[in-house]
Amino acid sequence: MNAVATVAFVLLLAAGTDQQGVVGFLSEPSGMTTKADSRSLSEPLANPGTPAQDASLSQPSPRSSEPLKPESRILLVRYVDGEFAKLVQSLPSGKKGFRIAAGKPVDKQKLSDALRLYGTAATQGDTVQITGVEFRSQEVIFQINGGGKKKFNWRQHVQVGIGNVETPPPETSGPAQVAGATLILDYGRPVPDMSPDDLKNDLSAFFDFSKQHSAAVNWVDTLPPLFQDAIKDHRAVVGMDQEMVLAAMGRPEHKVREKSPEGNETEDWIYGSPPARTTFVTFAGDTVIRVQEFN
Repeated sequence: MNAVATVAFVLLLAAGTDQQGVVGFLSEPSGMTTKADSRSLSEPLANPGTPAQDASLSQPSPRSSEPLKPESRILLVRYVDGEFAKLVQSLPSGKKGFRIAAGKPVDKQKLSDALRLYGTAATQGDTVQITGVEFRSQEVIFQINGGGKKKFNWRQHVQVGIGNVETPPPETSGPAQVAGATLILDYGRPVPDMSPDDLKNDLSAFFDFSKQHSAAVNWVDTLPPLFQDAIKDHRAVVGMDQEMVLAAMGRPEHKVREKSPEGNETEDWIYGSPPARTTFVTFAGDTVIRVQEFN
């Protein structure tokens, strides 16, 4: 091929390329994807703000919106008052008490200020006892080791006078009193209906109940073997009182009170409902007189 023909051929080829578009050859062939595109196909892009991911986070179970029921209050006193616990953090003294918000972390600055101003009733790691529980409209007040108010001892406030001579009161002997404290659990709304475990969980910012021997268990140990075995097996037997049945089986689903033609009153505590297994525990006064089970 001569030089003129070669130049003509090159010019012709260039013209054909312009007509089809050089850009088309620079674009990626069809069927290929970029690194970013392949990632989007194989795994979703992380977006911590999306509702889907937020919904996957564990949330605490909601507390009942109903106010505290009388029967629940009895159980709370029964299974929380008198309990022993180990302190997670130091507890301040002071007769006014230290206030914490239920379900929220303890304000470290307020706690530090209270410990500095009022002193320390017990330090982290100490074992303490809840010696009183009081329910108010939006608060539950706990007395720890006897409470934060100082106990009055008349021996320390009396003087003996003979004529014009006064003598100071005699020194009292015996072990020193353990420092007490008052803890106020504030719900910010009417105290909700809850179980003893719920209340202990609300106190977990200060108290660890897990490694302590329960005062309720101590009480069970004082009962006759027949009742001890029944409580451990979660069943009721004739001769139990209502407190024992509550310890064994918890709150009944239903209560039915009846009066016989002779004027004798009985009350049935009903656990379960047909066709499931149902247990009727019948009381005369405070004593179980009959236990019936239906399958």
